Amino acid sequence: MSEQLAIGVIGAGFSGAVIAHQLAEQGYRVVVFDARSHIAGNCHTQRDSESGVMVHVYGPHIFHTDNERVWQFVNQFSTFEPYVNRVKALTGSRVFSLPINLLTINQFFGRTLNPTEAAAFIAEMGDSTIVDPQTFEEQALRFVGRELYEAFFKSYTIKQWGVSPSQLPASILKRLPVRFNYDDNYFSHRFQGMPREGYTAIVKRLLDHPNITILLNRSFRREEAANFAHVFYSGAIDAWFDHFEGRLGYRTLDFEPIRAQGDFQGCAVLNYCDDKVPWTRISEHKHFAPWESHEGTLCFKEFSRECEPADIPYYPIRLVEEKALLARYVEAARREEKVTFVGRLGTYRYLDMDVTIAEALETADQFLNTRQRGEKMPVFIQDPLV
Repeated sequence: MSEQLAIGVIGAGFSGAVIAHQLAEQGYRVVVFDARSHIAGNCHTQRDSESGVMVHVYGPHIFHTDNERVWQFVNQFSTFEPYVNRVKALTGSRVFSLPINLLTINQFFGRTLNPTEAAAFIAEMGDSTIVDPQTFEEQALRFVGRELYEAFFKSYTIKQWGVSPSQLPASILKRLPVRFNYDDNYFSHRFQGMPREGYTAIVKRLLDHPNITILLNRSFRREEAANFAHVFYSGAIDAWFDHFEGRLGYRTLDFEPIRAQGDFQGCAVLNYCDDKVPWTRISEHKHFAPWESHEGTLCFKEFSRECEPADIPYYPIRLVEEKALLARYVEAARREEKVTFVGRLGTYRYLDMDVTIAEALETADQFLNTRQRGEKMPVFIQDPLV
């Protein structure tokens, strides 16, 4: 296939790698561009040369899904070891389990409630005058009450998002369950695990195909799209248009390393919920691979802040003003020819890894189907405004 008919994929994270792999398998020549010096995007993992620990360079990524197709797909490219994410939270100089469960409730209130009693107790703690919660704060007050909200969510959320919980949508808190048993598994999905060799090894295998060319340290300009039969773009949607309407709001993360011997904190993730501590959490990365043994340890304090132009965007804010600005970019995107916007940044949506992979598989399927039928490929597989 000639250069003019190649498929362009912008970004070598999971969105781009899955699409590139699926199309290469069907005989398409694919050129993958990434502005960074490595593949796998924010899922990039690498061995620490000093401790030997496998490090999640851009913060922890735990694989969890109910999507059987996605689970079977990723298991073609790596052995996934069983892994349960058990998060701890420090608040008021005490450590508790998250998500809030029966142990958390009994410890926090000094009770010995059974599941039925705990459910009734929390219902009584909640603010029943809030009938239809619209904000994060209202959602928390309605369903867990003020004491648990202020202990576990209020300050942590301000640090993570940079705004008051009263300005965030209720949907953010809906992802955090309350359990009336002693289950401290942070996720409730059927399939959970951690790739034995890290995430970068998966992406490397996805891209290891004779029909795929990888260009690292290589930005892609919008005008270059004319050289390709189609382009799949997983970068920031506003960056594609050189921010002509203004910059969308993203959060970015800074990491401060801690090196030690032995076991630093006894768990993979410890949240710091008090406002007197500037970081949101500390992650001890050797606990993400419990099948390995290391004498040394490497931890990272995590700080969230507003993303500046030179920073790596991690997740979209999606407040009211951002969604209004996004609508203008979506309108501009729909006028593009031969371009499909994909992934967390391309669609300005908060997506977990499994959803990213599921949508990439769906995108590749739809591209192949539209080509077969002689139809036009849509600009978005999922509406960014929903």
